[in-house]
Amino acid sequence: MENEARRASNFIEENINQDLASGRFDHVKTRFPPEPNGYLHIGHAKALCVDFGIAQKYGGSCNLRFDDTNPAKEEKAFVEGIQADIEWLGFKWDNLYFASDFFDRLYEIACSMIRRGLAYVDDQSPEEMRKNRGTLTQPGVNSPYRDRTPEENLDLFQRMKAGEFPDGSRVLRAKIDMASPNVLLRDPTMYRIKHMHHHRAGDKWCIYPMYDFQHPVQDAIEGITHSLCSLEYEIHRPLYDWFVTHAEVTDQPPRQIEFARLNIERTVMSKRYLRRMVEEGVVSGWDDPRMPTLVAMRRRGYPASAVLDFMGRVGVAKADSTVEGSLLDHCVREALADSAPRAMAVLNPLKLTFSNWEEGKVDELTVENHPDHPELGTRTVRFTKHAYIEQEDFMEEPVKKFFRLAPSKEVRLKGAYIIRCDEVVKNAEGEIVELICSVDLESRSGSEGANRKVKGTLHWLSDVDARPAEFRLYEPILLEEPEEVEAPEIEDEDAPEAAPADFMDRINPNSLKVVKGFCEPYIANSEVGASFQFLRMGYFCKDKDSTAELPVYNRTVGLKDSWAKVAK
Repeated sequence: MENEARRASNFIEENINQDLASGRFDHVKTRFPPEPNGYLHIGHAKALCVDFGIAQKYGGSCNLRFDDTNPAKEEKAFVEGIQADIEWLGFKWDNLYFASDFFDRLYEIACSMIRRGLAYVDDQSPEEMRKNRGTLTQPGVNSPYRDRTPEENLDLFQRMKAGEFPDGSRVLRAKIDMASPNVLLRDPTMYRIKHMHHHRAGDKWCIYPMYDFQHPVQDAIEGITHSLCSLEYEIHRPLYDWFVTHAEVTDQPPRQIEFARLNIERTVMSKRYLRRMVEEGVVSGWDDPRMPTLVAMRRRGYPASAVLDFMGRVGVAKADSTVEGSLLDHCVREALADSAPRAMAVLNPLKLTFSNWEEGKVDELTVENHPDHPELGTRTVRFTKHAYIEQEDFMEEPVKKFFRLAPSKEVRLKGAYIIRCDEVVKNAEGEIVELICSVDLESRSGSEGANRKVKGTLHWLSDVDARPAEFRLYEPILLEEPEEVEAPEIEDEDAPEAAPADFMDRINPNSLKVVKGFCEPYIANSEVGASFQFLRMGYFCKDKDSTAELPVYNRTVGLKDSWAKVAK
């Protein structure tokens, strides 16, 4: 059901409506501009919904543009992964662009700005530039190279492009105002020297444009009407407008509108930190199901519809806030409840032996694959002399309101018989290894005797149906803290990548638990990516690590839904 947040008109739409009414624009054109230096995470999914959703609502268009201006960390694999993520969510771009395809034009624009006295080559070291930039309370100091003639600057810039100078020896800077209260306007860098192979341009270039120059200028080149971006870009807006104006490539400059980025409790929402976890082996890769990347969510079994539903419920705001992870879990459960077939799996097995059941006797029982969808069919499970239940479903000394199995207590095995525990078998260490039970032979599900009621119903597997399986159980990757520490996505891309001292200390050592148990034959033979509700255990998805001998299942989300209670 479409919720209120999704129905309500947000401030972005109000601004666009004003632009259309005033005649500033007669159409809407947006873009989604990721840097291919990692995979998209769920925070990017919010930007995707905004960029593509706005274009769709106004009958406009949305470009996909890879801002591939930093060859140090960009890879073709990330380009392909990002495209797959966008398609998984159901979005379609109108045009596909790469910043690298525009390097020649960006270079000519930079040369034009040099000729007009709007840019200069600076020989200061990075340390000198940082020192002379000033502070929030003190103005910066003009570079001693700021008054070079356009001819001299153009010659040096061309020699930079020709590869004459080493990395870090010179940069091209915009000539704006070293005394500006906005530090970003204090002669920002437009180009830097990097003798590095580019994943698309190869070795053609050894100078690369900075994001703050390339991004707005390319928006103007593409004819973007509305540059929709996260809130940390608000302080960049005057610089964005300055470059669009002085690039002189459009008489209809785009309008930048910022919205709050998505923050989820106990979730890393910085690509920089995610990369660090991958590189330091905290996770197995970008698609580790504990990661908040879209590729990891697919592997874990999240439906795309659940991610879109979550974004609709969160809505678009101007102020930053943190969303409870339970809301996302709730959306995943709602999506899977209707679509995922039911099955039985025992994660921590405890063996049962039925004393009054003949060895070799098999009773074939028919069970439905989904209680609300008979079109999903039925399957056969077999009841035999030996079976398995969950260890947690037995308690030798039961506490009050424990309605599962205990000595002399009865429970029903789902779709089968009522059983009673008569004897507990322990090993030399005193551990329970087996339960001797008796079967009420008149209580078979579907028979007249099935009307006898007992308080507990357990899932189970017979020994002949139990297929060995591995189950991976996940918790949030971060431990709870009073306040999440996040890194902005748009820091100086050439600065050393260091996370706060406490970041790695917050890694949850119990974020992954691997257990070995059993599952039904029909799910053991399912396709990778297939999702099921394991009765009483949660929703699980078959993982790509599965083999013919050992299927592997990721727990997508448990059955407990605290959010639904809160929502009421």
